[in-house]
Amino acid sequence: MSPLNITHRNATTGPVLRVVGELDYAQATILREQTERLVLSPGQNLVIDLSGLEFCDSTGITALLAARQRAQAAGADMTLTAVPANTLRILTMIGLDQVFTIHPNSDTV
Repeated sequence: MSPLNITHRNATTGPVLRVVGELDYAQATILREQTERLVLSPGQNLVIDLSGLEFCDSTGITALLAARQRAQAAGADMTLTAVPANTLRILTMIGLDQVFTIHPNSDTV
């Protein structure tokens, strides 16, 4: 089990969170807490970079949905970047690829 590590940086378009490790039941609250503390303004784009994600279960997906909802409530957008193939496959199977804006890497956002 890899501990979840989330780093934060600010880009010109808004905050960028880089998620490294396992986003699972035991650790999904870390992402929820991080996104709840963000100050988002209308028109910004919250980017969640998943390039370091090793595993994501349904609780992790729920935390990503909560982050999207938080961004929308603030009038901001949210983008997932560098989604690992196994996680992208799950998002596609359950139709969330139509809900999330997904980019291949954070450089394209």
